[in-house]
Amino acid sequence: MEIVTSSNTVTITGNIKSISDHQNIKNSLDALKGSNSTIIVELKDSISITSSVIGYFNKLVLKDKIRLEMKIGNPQLMELLDDLHLSKTFNALKV
Repeated sequence: MEIVTSSNTVTITGNIKSISDHQNIKNSLDALKGSNSTIIVELKDSISITSSVIGYFNKLVLKDKIRLEMKIGNPQLMELLDDLHLSKTFNALKV
């Protein structure tokens, strides 16, 4: 997995599958949340995300009041978010 940050956008390529992936995502988003009320997360090709990442995204939205906008590249991941009823919470769109 690789993370690139630009302005209020975090672009993630590769599959999200490990504890270190969660920590890297958390560190990247934590660096942005102090100066941005909206954060865009582009998940280019990951087929799934770990429960710890889902939990962290929920915390950002519900506790920290960050508007999260997710751009999903893989239809399987979009379907997962739909099945978990998280598409609306995360403002997820298939791109």
